Amino acid sequence: MNQRKLITFWRILKSGGQGFIRNASLSVAAIAVMVITLTIILFSIIANATFANTVTQITDKIDISVYLKDEITKEQRDQLIADLKGLENVKSVAFVSKEQAVKNFTESNPDQLSALVQVENPLPASLTVKPRDPYKIEEIRSFIEKDDIKALQSAPTSYSGERKAAIDKITAATAFFEKAGIAGVIIFMIVSMLIIFNTIRMTIFNRRDELQIMRLLGASTAFIRGPFIVETIIYGVVAAFVSVLFCSILFQVASNTLEASTVGILDVSYASNYFEKRFWLILTLQLLIGMLIGAVSSY
Repeated sequence: MNQRKLITFWRILKSGGQGFIRNASLSVAAIAVMVITLTIILFSIIANATFANTVTQITDKIDISVYLKDEITKEQRDQLIADLKGLENVKSVAFVSKEQAVKNFTESNPDQLSALVQVENPLPASLTVKPRDPYKIEEIRSFIEKDDIKALQSAPTSYSGERKAAIDKITAATAFFEKAGIAGVIIFMIVSMLIIFNTIRMTIFNRRDELQIMRLLGASTAFIRGPFIVETIIYGVVAAFVSVLFCSILFQVASNTLEASTVGILDVSYASNYFEKRFWLILTLQLLIGMLIGAVSSY
């Protein structure tokens, strides 16, 4: 009994493969649309991961700089650091001495070194406060703005506003591309399923006499239906390989030809590495999605 089922299964696979080759001209449109659908899915996943990484990188650079007066004592400074660390949203507090501040400034602005060395070190010591959540810094701001704390400061506190503004823009762009990607996937998935559906209808129409003979000879519905499902699963497999190959070539070209590692807010270098490190997982998911689209639309 099991041997008979294996033979039947093999015949279904063989018939489906033959049908794919026989209807190659009809299959091109279905495969092309499936390639577009799978490529949009892949780019949506990689783009969202890249944007999330960009937000994380910028978030890590957001800090609050508290500039201290030169006459502040070590006890006052240590107490201020301890109080800041006690705040719920404070991730870390680092002390930057006047000497380190000069070193940091000269590294960032080497052309202004000559002007700086002619005068006594004008840069104040500071505390660099990193928040856990850059969107919830009101608690930290309220503490720093207290009169007794402001009395220890030599200049207004810096809150890295430009970086936070960049995060807002990237987050908005990520949400937009995510919605656009979902909409594109749904549209092309429906189109590809309709094309596959009509391709199978045309195939059935062309083979109607053959199918009628099979039915008269006692072939089951599953035996008649099986080859068509196998045929459209092959559509999905071919489309998945083409989609992954296309994306692989595109990332290679982008990495080799683009002088900058970013295009707008898209980090091409990270996206390329993300694709390479997860190549087999991506290929497997593309194959499964392609096979699922083909099987459901033909069933």
